[in-house]
Amino acid sequence: MSRIGKAPIEIPAGVTVKVSDNNVVAVKGPKGELSQAVNPEFDVKVEDNQIVITRPSDDREHRAQHGLYRALVHNMVVGVSTGYRKEMELVGVGYRASATGQVLELSLGFSHAIYIKLPAEVKVEAKSERNKNPLIILESDDKQLLGQVCAKIRSLRKPEPYKGKGIKFVGEVIRRKSGKTAGAK
Repeated sequence: MSRIGKAPIEIPAGVTVKVSDNNVVAVKGPKGELSQAVNPEFDVKVEDNQIVITRPSDDREHRAQHGLYRALVHNMVVGVSTGYRKEMELVGVGYRASATGQVLELSLGFSHAIYIKLPAEVKVEAKSERNKNPLIILESDDKQLLGQVCAKIRSLRKPEPYKGKGIKFVGEVIRRKSGKTAGAK
């Protein structure tokens, strides 16, 4: 049996979970409300402050989906109770970020500024301190959406291996390459 799939999901205080007839799990908490459709063959039960997902058989497809659905529901429970937060750092001379409402303005060394309109579920904050790299702080209750937004922002200027310039996550280590050396004759 899947080690991830068979683990029950604890429901924290202040979070309510409802499973509808067509196997849609709806989770509501202090940070927001999320829902996820689960394969109707799977059995989702809410009992004693726990969510238990059981699979119908040991088919390869059912085994693969068992851990997936458990992880998706767990991410929803954590998201509506505590939320998710990602911090991104802009490394490079003249790289700047500013946020006004749901629009993020980035200056990444191109001839023009880049404007990104973020979804309403994602809260954005840009910090710039003297002698430090600018930071973009993103918060959301939806882990999947937050990761997608971060990937889109990062794709605008990926960190390069020679100088390390680009957009990276705080704490991420970039593998550095040595530059070219003078030829020895």
